[in-house]
Amino acid sequence: MGFSKFHRAPPPTATNFVTDEKDPAPLDLEKSGAQEDEVASATQPQQRHVVPDVERRVLRKMDLRIIPLVTAVYVLAFLDRSNIGNARIAGMTKELHLVHNDYQWLLTIFYITYIIFEFQVLMWKVVPPHMWLAFVVFGWGITATSQAGTHNWSGMMACRFFLGISEAGFGPGIPYLLSFFYLRHEVGVRIAIFLSAAPLATTFSGALAYGITSGHSHLANWRLLFLVEGLPTICMAPIAYFFLPDTPDKARFLTEEERVVAKARGVRQVGGVERVGGIVWKDVGLALLDLKCWFTAFMYFSCNVGFSSLPVFLPTILNDMGFNAIDSQGLTAPPFFLSFLVTIFSTWVADKTQQRGYTIIVLTIIGGIGYVLLATVKTVGVRYFGVFLAASGIFPTIANILPWVTNNQGSDTRRGTGIVLLNLVGQCGPLLGTNVFPTNEGPRYIKGMAISAAFTFFTGVLAFGLRCLLVWENGKLDKKYGSNKNRIVNQPGAEGQESEVGEENYGPTFRYIL
Repeated sequence: MGFSKFHRAPPPTATNFVTDEKDPAPLDLEKSGAQEDEVASATQPQQRHVVPDVERRVLRKMDLRIIPLVTAVYVLAFLDRSNIGNARIAGMTKELHLVHNDYQWLLTIFYITYIIFEFQVLMWKVVPPHMWLAFVVFGWGITATSQAGTHNWSGMMACRFFLGISEAGFGPGIPYLLSFFYLRHEVGVRIAIFLSAAPLATTFSGALAYGITSGHSHLANWRLLFLVEGLPTICMAPIAYFFLPDTPDKARFLTEEERVVAKARGVRQVGGVERVGGIVWKDVGLALLDLKCWFTAFMYFSCNVGFSSLPVFLPTILNDMGFNAIDSQGLTAPPFFLSFLVTIFSTWVADKTQQRGYTIIVLTIIGGIGYVLLATVKTVGVRYFGVFLAASGIFPTIANILPWVTNNQGSDTRRGTGIVLLNLVGQCGPLLGTNVFPTNEGPRYIKGMAISAAFTFFTGVLAFGLRCLLVWENGKLDKKYGSNKNRIVNQPGAEGQESEVGEENYGPTFRYIL
């Protein structure tokens, strides 16, 4: 089943997908016998109107083909990134002779390269997406598998270095890619489904690590873990190449009629501009000067302090609570499965209400309380409950910040630049987060938990500030163009004409999502 049932129509405007007696006839190729020239003409403003049933069919097909593909790849990415935490307590530390801060550096070097190569987000607009996805997936698959063959700290550092480069070309760019396929009131829950692969992968990682590390193979358990979780990534590269469409109107799984509808949706979204093939450098500069981009970037930084450290340190934290190494692997699963469910639900609520700010504030309060419990309480049961709260706050918050970036920039280049800035600043958070849990501060890790709590609460403060700014910006737009509720046409001038500027690009119909 697709996710089109979550569709929430925005306030009616002249560019909405509605049909009434004043609208042009809806596109129906089966009845009209339209040929290829009619498909090409779908980029014209007068053909933005489509049959709602066909649009729902397009959404359902995209949900069933695109979302599972990118989510499956992200599961593999998160496993390959975070399984080092499971490998640590499965014998890697002893065999590689890791001492002092060696393990922290293995985590840090990944994020250093991940940050430096964030500009790769814009490659999704320059290179055909199916080619780019296959390239980066194959790259990190080879690197992740190679970790099984390392024999010293230097070799593992090299693998983590190249793993960060490869993964920087994938994860940060997927919310941007999905904005090519889904409208702004549709994209949030789809991004959440993609991002929910993080807690889901952590759940799966704990169960898989439990199964692998509880055995007695001839190969060291930690090496076998890297092999079992790395090889499937290599196999995913050709699947990505052949099954990811570059744009909705080029999707092979759509019929001719559905491609016309997909293209008309794109026209409604951004006008008649070409979405893949080039960057508008002026928009890059404007996005970098936009205060809204900096708000979300620092929100992402604050949230990432806890987001990055929880998966890689949780097995160790549970181990230090008194559980043995094998049980610690299994006990990581329940909190992250709950986080997976909350991620989906919270973004669905935010899409339905178009209130991302309030949603983020509530989630950060929940996550912050969880970290406070972990920092202040000694009872094992209460601390484990704190893990549930922390995971249920921090992961869903990330899932709501990302669509807020694409929602509130008015061109494809600005949306992409907003994602780049978000990650350039935001991914510095893990540099802090992965270094505030030194081994000598276990088993309670009071300083690390307190820092994570403070930054989680600070994310909520920033969300409130950004929401106030967006309310003010929307008031200025209402004064200039009139409110969406009262405006009959969406372009000043000739009454009844439609603007060639899409609803999600800057123009009379554009409003910020609160």
